[in-house]
Order: sequence, then structure tokens, then C-alpha cells
Amino acid sequence: MSYMQTYETWKAHKDLDVQLQTDLSKLDGNEEQIKDAFFAPLEFGTAGMRGVLGAGINRMNIYTVRQATEGLARLMESKGEEEKKRGVAIAYDSRRMSPEFAMESAKTLAAHGIPAYVFEALRPTPELSFAVRHLNALTGIMITASHNPAEYNGYKVYGEDGGQMPPDDAAALTDFIRAIDSPLDIAVLSDEELEKSGLLHMIGEEVDRIYLEEVKTVTVDQALISEMSKEMSLVFTPLHGTGKMLGERALKNAGFENFTLVPEQAEADSDFPTVKSPNPEDAGAFEYAEKLGKEIGADILVATDPDADRLGAAIRKSDGSYEVLTGNQIASLMVNYLLLAKKEANQLPDNAVVLKSIVSSEFPTVIAESYGAKMVDVLTGFKFIAEKIKQYEEDGSQTFQFGFEESYGYLVQPFVRDKDAIQALVLIAEVAAYYKKKGQTLYDGLVELYEEHGYYQEKTISVTMSGLTGAEKIKALMAKFRENAPTDFAGIAVTEIEDFHTQTKTFADGTNESIAMPSSNVLKYKLEDGSWIAIRPSGTEPKIKFYIGAKADTGQAVDEKVSKFEEAIHALTGE
Repeated sequence: MSYMQTYETWKAHKDLDVQLQTDLSKLDGNEEQIKDAFFAPLEFGTAGMRGVLGAGINRMNIYTVRQATEGLARLMESKGEEEKKRGVAIAYDSRRMSPEFAMESAKTLAAHGIPAYVFEALRPTPELSFAVRHLNALTGIMITASHNPAEYNGYKVYGEDGGQMPPDDAAALTDFIRAIDSPLDIAVLSDEELEKSGLLHMIGEEVDRIYLEEVKTVTVDQALISEMSKEMSLVFTPLHGTGKMLGERALKNAGFENFTLVPEQAEADSDFPTVKSPNPEDAGAFEYAEKLGKEIGADILVATDPDADRLGAAIRKSDGSYEVLTGNQIASLMVNYLLLAKKEANQLPDNAVVLKSIVSSEFPTVIAESYGAKMVDVLTGFKFIAEKIKQYEEDGSQTFQFGFEESYGYLVQPFVRDKDAIQALVLIAEVAAYYKKKGQTLYDGLVELYEEHGYYQEKTISVTMSGLTGAEKIKALMAKFRENAPTDFAGIAVTEIEDFHTQTKTFADGTNESIAMPSSNVLKYKLEDGSWIAIRPSGTEPKIKFYIGAKADTGQAVDEKVSKFEEAIHALTGE
């Protein structure tokens, strides 16, 4: 059907949700908005789906949630009756419609006789990952739009290992979803039928306690925390999301006493009234935390996003001001402290390994290698870190120490198989305590690492190309870079081109070798000075991302390189 025919079908549907009827009435006469809402289904990407709330097949609503869950139920049925009975763990964050979407998922699953284990209130994404493993569920659903603005919500699917669904299952799930003709006609149980079915299991505090007990294993030096718990001062903001739910308890359990929650942002609020976007990557998210930090002289400010899988931090400088760190800088401080503390305690195994994505900084790589640990790169997406952890557990070749992505995601202990800001909160507090004991700030510690290993700086340029032509523009840009590969960026020669789609690495002399990773639509250019540029379409949003990784001998020189690389990228793309 055309988008207008689909729109009319929704308007004529006799049992359409009342709120969505209102949303549809607002579209009357506005063909551009109708087209945007109905021209194509909301894309189910590598990490699920995410979109603006409202009526339409290209929107997040109870019908698109039912369709995704119907596809998941069919995938589970294809694995056999016993596997299906293992059920699905379901959690949700503080966004609009999150509780409703969680229950719509449960009602859809129940129509297939599939049990659902639903948290009785909002919970962080990492606890959902933990719950899948703890309950031995076959899959998990997390209702969240991560750090997107308030008008968004989303739906993420997890595999039985607690990681985001692996590629083969994700592809099969997408096929099942696409085979569904109309999201309006999916059978679900009523609330009363669900209650009587015996398939709905509400969970909560009992899982919290076990998860928090595991979080205690993140701490490396308990004596350090005991000594510095009153002196090291931390300000924590959950940005109106789920972080307070477990973050406050995790800090207390670890022994930290001198931390303060930002009162204006402590409680869950789907409108996120104090921030433009609840994103700990943005300096603006720290406005309230910085004000409070200056009042009390806090050593570090920490923010978690609405579903508490990402963590950002701002660290106090000697003049009392705060500098917001990048995800790569936070990871570098964490890797250095973890490996140093374990080495001093004789807890660092000979086969220690750190995992990171291919678009993350090389700074933690040189730090890890200085302690004799190995750095292994994986494709973007924390599920690939989860897969490596599972591999190492099975073959014993490496012992996992830490995993991270530049997009503010970190994992310390593998009882979770996704980014975990609760674990990261406890670890970064311990790192701050370490430098406080030395009479230094975390900023001092970062500068020390730069002086020892060289200056590294990264930047991500994200270009949004939405609407009907957006996907075609992104496809054309990727083709342009493949067909006319740059030989240099800002005058610095390209020495290697890694095309993860063709799984081929090509050197400047024309020779090539294969890349032992799954196929992925990513290009990476390595430069002769140790810098690099990568290009990757987003898996969940209509964006194409350009990643810059620069290396130089001084802070000024690395700043200049990043600016020149950015100019070169804009010149090549015309954006």
C-alpha cells in the first residue's frame, strides 16, 4: 500500500488506541507529516528500534511494539517448545509510554504461551542484561531510547547470554517482523486474560539485591575506599532516569560516603525538564551538577543517561573549574587504574585482555600494553564485546579485564553483558579516590598519562540524513568513499584501508589481507602518523558518523590535527 492508503487504514481501524486517534487527527491535511509517519516501517536495526512517539508505522506506539514482539515470539517458537518456555525478561526506563510498552510486550508474548518476567518499576538496562542471565530467560526486552530527547522511545532485544541479540538471530528476527502484514491486527491478551494466564511474573527487589551483590566485585582496593570515602567528594546526577534506582545503593555498598545527588535531576521524569537532551556526552547535561559541584568543592561530577548504560564525567581542575571528559578519556583513566591496582595487588593475570570497538581511541591500547595486557578490537556494538567474553570463557585463551566503546559505555565485570553505568559509577569513584590520596585531581592524572604515552584526541561528526532520501544519501556517501578512496587526510598519507563490509584490509602498496571479523558497513583509514579516520552509518538512527582519532606529541598539536581532519572530512562530503 501507499503511505496514504496505510494512513487511511489506520484512521478506519475501529479499535485504534484512543491517544493514537488523537495523534492521527493532528495529521489531517498535512501530507508531509503523514508521509513521514507512514512511508515506511520503523527500521529494526542492529540494536532494535528507536523513534519518535506517535501514530504511524514509522513511529513508536503500541502497535509497532506489538509487531516487534510478535516477531520475537515467532523467533522463539522456531527454536522449539522447551526454549520458548524459558521466557523473556522485560525492563523499562523513565520515558513516556515505557511501562505501557513493557506490558504490551508481555500481552503479545502471552498470546503465544510465552512467560514474561517484568520488572515492577523502572530499572537500568544493565540490570535487564543481568536478569536475562540470572533467570535463564531465552531473550530480553528493554524499553528505552537511551540518551535521545524526550519525544523518543525505543525497543532493544537481548539474547540468552545477556548481550544484545547476535547478528544471526537479529537477522532472523528482522525477517519475522517484516513478514507481518499489519501491526494493527496482532493478537494480544487483555489485561485480565494476562493476569489469569499465569504467564506474567513481576520481579524487582530480589533481582536488585543479587545484582548489587555482584557490583561489589567491581571494587579493587577496598582499603583505599575506606581511607578516602569521606575525603573524596562526588556529585551524581541520573538526569531524571533510572540511575538513582541502583547507583546510590551501589556507591553506599562500595563504602563511599561523600556523594551528593543533584536534587533537581534525582527523580525520574519523562519530560527531562532540566536538560535539552539527557545525554551525558553533552557538556550541557552537567549544568546543574557543575553548579552544585562548585558549591561543595566536589572532585568529580558523574552523570548517567536515562537507562543507566552510559556514564559521563566532569573532573575538577586546579582552578576549581570542571572539564567534561570524552568517553575515551574516561576509559583511559579506568584502564590505567584497573591494571595498575591489580598489578600492585598481584591480581593481574598473564593473559589479561581489554576489549574495545574499532572506532574507539588507541590511547587505552598503549596504556594496556604498558602493563602487559592485550587490547582486542571488535565491531561497534557492545554485543561484540559480549561475544568475545563468552569466547574467552569457553576457550580460556584470555582473561577479561574491561570493555568499552567511545560512546560512553563501559563494562568491568562480566556478570552483565552490556554497557553498565552502575559498575562504571563505582569504578570511577574509586579512581577519583586514588588520585585524591595522591593529592591530585583526575585531570592531573589524565595529563600524566598523556605525558607518558603521547597525546590522543578523538572527535565524532554525526550527520543526520532523515526522511525518504536520507538512507539513499548515506548509501551514496559510503559508495563514494569505497570507489574513490582518499589517499590522505589533511596531507597525512593513508597507509591502510580497512573495509569491514568486504572484510578486507588494503595497504598503500596495493596488497591486501582479510579481516577476521563479521561483515559490517564500516570503513577505517589508518594514517602514517598513527592517527585514523572511520566512517559508519548508525544502526538505530538516520545518521552517518565520521570518527577522528588523532595522535601527536603535544596537546596543541593534537588539537590542530583534529581541526584539520574535520575540515578535510567536510570537504570530502560536502556537508
